[in-house]
Amino acid sequence: MTFSFHPEAQNEFDVAVDYYESAEAGLGWDFALEVHAAIQNIIEFPEAWPVLEGEVRRCQTSRFPFGVVYSPEPGQIFVLAVMHLHRRPGYWRERLGG
Repeated sequence: MTFSFHPEAQNEFDVAVDYYESAEAGLGWDFALEVHAAIQNIIEFPEAWPVLEGEVRRCQTSRFPFGVVYSPEPGQIFVLAVMHLHRRPGYWRERLGG
């Protein structure tokens, strides 16, 4: 199974990596590894994580206050958001239609 990012989710991921890297050298890399580990867990167990709405689920990272919001689709996982868990819950819903 593969995965892909919504363009805005890719941007969120990139911005968060840059932010953590600017805070401390290597921390951006650690964040990227955490997000990709969450995605690998999702790929292995796509239905293991809590449902947010319809088919959309969220897997939280272990070390950082972020969740990977995704929708399982035939043959792939579609990442709708890489969201900070303490800011603007539900903003990703506007991405469901496109």
